[in-house]
Amino acid sequence: MKKKIVSVILGITMIVGVLSGCGSKTGSENNNTTANEEHNDSSDNVTGETQYPVTITHAYGETVIESKPERVVTLGWGNQDTALALGIVPVGVSAANYGYVTEHKLHEWTDEAFLELGESEPNVFDDTDGYDYEAISDAAPDVILAAYSGMTEEEYNTLSEIAPVVPFEETAWKTSWREQTIRNAEGLGMKEAGEELVKQTEDMIAEKVSEHPEFKGVKAGFFWISADDFSTFYAYLPADPRASYLQDLGFELPKSIKNLAGGGSDFSVTLSRESVEALSDIDLMVVYGDEELLKALQADKIMSEIPAIKNGAVVLLDSTSRLAASTTPSILSIPATIDEYLDVLSEACGKING
Repeated sequence: MKKKIVSVILGITMIVGVLSGCGSKTGSENNNTTANEEHNDSSDNVTGETQYPVTITHAYGETVIESKPERVVTLGWGNQDTALALGIVPVGVSAANYGYVTEHKLHEWTDEAFLELGESEPNVFDDTDGYDYEAISDAAPDVILAAYSGMTEEEYNTLSEIAPVVPFEETAWKTSWREQTIRNAEGLGMKEAGEELVKQTEDMIAEKVSEHPEFKGVKAGFFWISADDFSTFYAYLPADPRASYLQDLGFELPKSIKNLAGGGSDFSVTLSRESVEALSDIDLMVVYGDEELLKALQADKIMSEIPAIKNGAVVLLDSTSRLAASTTPSILSIPATIDEYLDVLSEACGKING
């Protein structure tokens, strides 16, 4: 996986060289400071330089970034990966709170990207129970990136007293990996580089998906089902990045999920056990859980009516696994785990017909 992280970072280096640039000092003021300052000086006259001030419109109004950011803080899920993929070392980031995490409380691809950029002790905020405003302020950021997050307006206002904040455009937790990358890159003054990185990633995805013709026509959905209680469960809607990633990988959006989404802005919908007939078109499911969950679902008279459950065409995501984290994709998690994800999806496809 380390080679995949390195290739992403090296791939973007050439783009940054010809587009707008932005540097960052680490929290310990390490040797990256000089390199970043040199990069910023050399990028002042390149074609495509960002003109400041930059104004970014979002759910809570507008954020004005007066000059090129030098110290970057990221909050929420995966936002730090945009900065890292663009060669920027954030001075503070949110801890990873699901899936396999490293000793630094980060996902593997994030931790390794920090290391490749010269930071072995990243500054990580424990914000599970709310933002640590004091720690964020101590990091002295001049921009805070949170394109994919659940930030409230009150939190936004408080954080804005520390530095300009770039939150989601419209709705909390409803930002695709593409939007996350481009929006965060824009906050760094590197929108064109972010767009190019997205294009490179889309091309890589398309190439790998072309090797899996078995995905064509398969209707797949992403769900959360408690092993302790089947009375209600959750389906992630197209606006959720987990669900939309399945379409990126060549699967069809089930009509049932599309109907459940309606015209609302929610990223998930609660279903009752008695309404499973509405999911009669689900060929394949991705679900947080293990084999014991699948056995219990197949033993349940009602839940086993869902075709994917009946046939065992279910991808199970253990809560401590890499895939449990990376199926909520970021610009670094995609190349790090796409092969693994495609393998288990392909295995599940082989069970669709029972």
